[in-house]
Amino acid sequence: MAIAAAVAVFVGFAPTYYLRPYFQATSLAPILRLHGLVFTAWILLLLTQTSLVAAHRTDLHRRLGFAGAALAGLMVVIGLTAAIVSGRRDVAAGSDEALSFLTTPFADMLVFLALVVAAIGYRRRTEAHKRLMLLATISILDAAVARWPLALIGTSPYAFFVFTDVFILIGIAYDVVSRRRVHPAYVWGGALIVASQPLRLIVGQTEGWRAVASLILR
Repeated sequence: MAIAAAVAVFVGFAPTYYLRPYFQATSLAPILRLHGLVFTAWILLLLTQTSLVAAHRTDLHRRLGFAGAALAGLMVVIGLTAAIVSGRRDVAAGSDEALSFLTTPFADMLVFLALVVAAIGYRRRTEAHKRLMLLATISILDAAVARWPLALIGTSPYAFFVFTDVFILIGIAYDVVSRRRVHPAYVWGGALIVASQPLRLIVGQTEGWRAVASLILR
């Protein structure tokens, strides 16, 4: 699953970040380059942490976990900052939809933070911990999935959420096959992710949110 998440991110952001010089002549703003670097570090951390556990080096896994907690906090700060900077740019370019769309990165960061905090709280209960960390990563994959070169992605504002939720279903399917039951972390953690998806789109269309977004992006 960690490898699948890494592949999903690379495919989504290759044209605009990882392989940008081959696709675009313009450079990214510094905050967006930092955003890409920090979020890539999280994916690499997930790969490292799962590899350490597989290699039975849980001692190193625990030590690296402190850095992971700090990185998660930094991701929230950088993620929100990048969303505001991008939103201001889009509004200045005349995009009214930027006000509504701001709910998506804000919701991503809120759900991600909630799941990481829960995973840290359950760090001594490994079955819950690893699932919550995976769910935290899945919760921020929607930005990459939305950029996959698939025509179906653009057919609906919910399409990229559905593709992202397939990662949750794979985790659940693994539990059913290997454990004959679904771990509670997938139940409430997955429900949090799925419920937040239509909610952010609905809230984004309200006049109240658009007024708040206007203040944020002013």
